[in-house]
Amino acid sequence: MTRDKFKVIVLTHGNPRLLLDGLLKIEEIEVAGVFVETRTQPERPFVEKLKRSVKYDGYGATFKKFAAKIVGSETEGGEALNAVAENQNALKSFAEKKGITLETVESYHSDDAKELIRSVGADLGILYGTNIIKKDVFSIPRLGSINVHQGLAPLYRGGPSVFWELFNGEKEVGVTVHFVAPKVDTGDVILQKSFPLEYDFDKYDLDYERFMEDFRENLQVPMAEMICESVRLIAAGNEPRIKQDLSLGKRYRLPVKAEKDAMLRILRKRRRI
Repeated sequence: MTRDKFKVIVLTHGNPRLLLDGLLKIEEIEVAGVFVETRTQPERPFVEKLKRSVKYDGYGATFKKFAAKIVGSETEGGEALNAVAENQNALKSFAEKKGITLETVESYHSDDAKELIRSVGADLGILYGTNIIKKDVFSIPRLGSINVHQGLAPLYRGGPSVFWELFNGEKEVGVTVHFVAPKVDTGDVILQKSFPLEYDFDKYDLDYERFMEDFRENLQVPMAEMICESVRLIAAGNEPRIKQDLSLGKRYRLPVKAEKDAMLRILRKRRRI
C-alpha cells in the first residue's frame, strides 16, 4: 500500500523560493499550498502613525517622511511595501511554474482564510516571514506549525534580529526552528545553529542597517535548509522537542530612537578600539 505523503503548507508575506525548492526535493513531502497574506501592516490612524514614527525614528526622520508623502516622493516605508509586492509577484510566477497551489488572503485570521487553510487538511504548517499568528490559525494543521526565528531562543526572542545581538556585543547570531506557541518564539525547539557575528567597519563604517540587511540575507540559505531538515524529522516522527527555559533571556522589541542612537555610540566606541 502506498503511504500518503506528508502534507505541509507555507504561510508567508514574501517569496520563500529557497524554502520551496528544498521542500520539493523531499520525496515524502507534499507542498499542499502556499498562503500569502496581502495586508502586511496593521491599519492605524494618522495620529498614531505620527506618534510611532517619532518614537522609533525621531522628529527629523518623521518630518522628512511625511513631507515626502505630501510632495509625492517615495518613502522608505513605501519602498518596503513595494518590495513586498514584488516578492509576492515573483512567488506567484514561481508557484505557477512549479505547480504549487497559491492562495492570497487579506488576513490569515479572517473566517474565510481559516476555512481555506482548513480545507487543505495539512499535517504541518510552516510560518516563513509573517506577522504574529494566533493559535486559531497556527493550530489548524494536524501537528500544528513551526517557525524559523533569527535569534538564539530563549536568549533572544522577538526582534529585530542582529540589532540586539550587535547592541549587546554578542559574537554570534542564532537561528532557531521551533514549534509555534501562543507567546512569541517560545515553542519547543527542533533545531538551532549559530553564525559568527563580526562587524566590518571597513565596509560598513557606521551604517549598521546595511550591515544587518546583508547579514540577514546571508542567513536565507541555512534557514531554508534548517526548516527542510526539521520537516523531514517531523514527517518521520523523529524530531527533538526541546522545551525552552523562559527564565533565560528575554523578548526583544523594535528599538526606539534613543536605542538606535545608543547603537551608533557603541559602534563609534568599538571602532576606536
